[in-house]
Amino acid sequence: MNTCDCNVIHQEVVARVAAEMPGETEFRQHSGLFKMFADNTRIKILWALSRDAMCVCDLAVLLDMTKSAISHQLKALRQANLVKCDRRGKVAFHSLADEHVKHILEAGLQHHNCSPRS
Repeated sequence: MNTCDCNVIHQEVVARVAAEMPGETEFRQHSGLFKMFADNTRIKILWALSRDAMCVCDLAVLLDMTKSAISHQLKALRQANLVKCDRRGKVAFHSLADEHVKHILEAGLQHHNCSPRS
């Protein structure tokens, strides 16, 4: 294995990248965002919501889970600003917070060569 025997090879590159590097808070927030994508159930919920707004009952049937389990995951997704809730009468419909969430989800699926079932 090759290892460097000096402290810095390309000082100008290191200096430029260091000047552009976000702070610790931004990296912590970014890490928290990706933690939301690290759970199989949350990914399924996000994928379903990328297709249409759904209520807890719909998601529970689709994913064969309890409404309580779905609600728990939706709460975490709402707190991470990945999902929003829109009340229509007595029913609360959940949807993706914005198009960025859909793009992140699709990029991850494309990266792993996954495609939705026909």
